[in-house]
Amino acid sequence: MLDGWARGRLDPWLDATAARVARTGVSANAVTISACILGIAAAVAIAGGYFWLGLVLIAVSRFGDGLDGAIAKVDGRTDLGGYLDIVLDFVVYGAIPLGFVIYDPAANGLAGAALLFAFYINGASFLAYAVMAEKRKLITVARGAKSLFFTTGLAEATETIAVFFAFCLFPAWFPILAWIFAALTLYTALSRIVLAWRTFT
Repeated sequence: MLDGWARGRLDPWLDATAARVARTGVSANAVTISACILGIAAAVAIAGGYFWLGLVLIAVSRFGDGLDGAIAKVDGRTDLGGYLDIVLDFVVYGAIPLGFVIYDPAANGLAGAALLFAFYINGASFLAYAVMAEKRKLITVARGAKSLFFTTGLAEATETIAVFFAFCLFPAWFPILAWIFAALTLYTALSRIVLAWRTFT
């Protein structure tokens, strides 16, 4: 829901940074992989109870996730880059809730499982829609130029990152926040399924 608003404010800064980084020879794929590693490191920190470190690592990881696309605009987009970007995003999005579950299975296990279940369904609805949209040669620029067809929704990357920050700032609230965001994520998946039903019938 907020990705378009966030992109409008971050893209000029990311583009300027990407131009400098690209001149050093660092590739978009290298940034994508590095961002994923930092995201996994954040999950490990969270599992150990180092929530502030986890928050910082999440922030740097997601900055890298935005920067890789900006570098790709400079160097040229590739199918491999688009593939790595979406797959490794899902790795990070799954790792952070898992970190909280590992930290306190008794308190966080059920809510964390529900959130991962919602992410699973939402990811499937997103990727399946992208495949069918590609088959029908549909295009969209709702979230800028992308390697895949991006459908918008209530729970997108900006909301997910904000919730991850809230998890780290208020770890005792993880269960209630996770349940709420799981519901919003499932609503997003359901709305995408309804959209697919209308579009592909």
